[in-house]
Amino acid sequence: MSTTTATTATTAANDSPPVANPAAKSGTRSIRIWGPPTLVFVGLIAGWYALAIYLASIGRTTLLPIPHRIIIDSFFPTDAGAPITDQLLRGLLLSTTVALAGLAISIVIGIGWAVLMVQAKWVERSLFPYAVVLQCVPILALVPLIGITLGYSLESRILVCVLISLFPMVSNTLFGLQAVEKSQRELFQLQHASRWTVLTKLQFPNAMPAIFAGMRISAGLAVVGSIVGDFFFRRGQPGLGILINNYASRNQTPELYATIIVAALLGVVIFLVFGWIGKLAVGRWYESSS
Repeated sequence: MSTTTATTATTAANDSPPVANPAAKSGTRSIRIWGPPTLVFVGLIAGWYALAIYLASIGRTTLLPIPHRIIIDSFFPTDAGAPITDQLLRGLLLSTTVALAGLAISIVIGIGWAVLMVQAKWVERSLFPYAVVLQCVPILALVPLIGITLGYSLESRILVCVLISLFPMVSNTLFGLQAVEKSQRELFQLQHASRWTVLTKLQFPNAMPAIFAGMRISAGLAVVGSIVGDFFFRRGQPGLGILINNYASRNQTPELYATIIVAALLGVVIFLVFGWIGKLAVGRWYESSS
């Protein structure tokens, strides 16, 4: 009897599924997440090299420089020119300050605007069209007007960022606040919950994924706003937009590409930071369908 029991236990142990290695599972997940974009990046760099070499062969070297020449000519020039490191760092600091300030203002105004509209349908019908108008007005037409009326100070650049990045915060927050299940809303009504309780205990927790999605979108647009404001104002302390304009006017192609790449990386970094903050704030209770 004991032999049979031991044999059965041994067979069950052999038939049980192997325990997954946490390290292997984590490595597989990292490859699945970072593998595809890494391959695409390698493909883009390879295509860039191929196109740059082809253009150089037909005498169009200034149109698209070779990637490593951008780094060498911008940061480690072999001629008498000075590296653009200091200019680029100062411009990056200013553009980051403008973008983050404009984004913070957009977040506060956007959430407040959406909270106000969700209180009653007539309020939404009264205010939401102006958010749409703000989104539809060409910002490039407003930038000269802002410069003429408010000057070319840092505050004017921040205002441009706010105008560009505000609408995603308003629309996403409003959608999240309104996307509460009817049964949950009725449950709060049965408990005679106040409007404040419904807002803070039901609507805001439900809207958090949408709010942080709006923050990520607005973060990228805020960087665009900081570049656009610099590019058109062309006065004051130079940000990345002013540097782009200066390098383009002087035909400094490697420096121009280096500044554009830094501006793009700034937008990506801010986007990823707010995505990480959103993941921490929302937690594991919300998972996308992907």
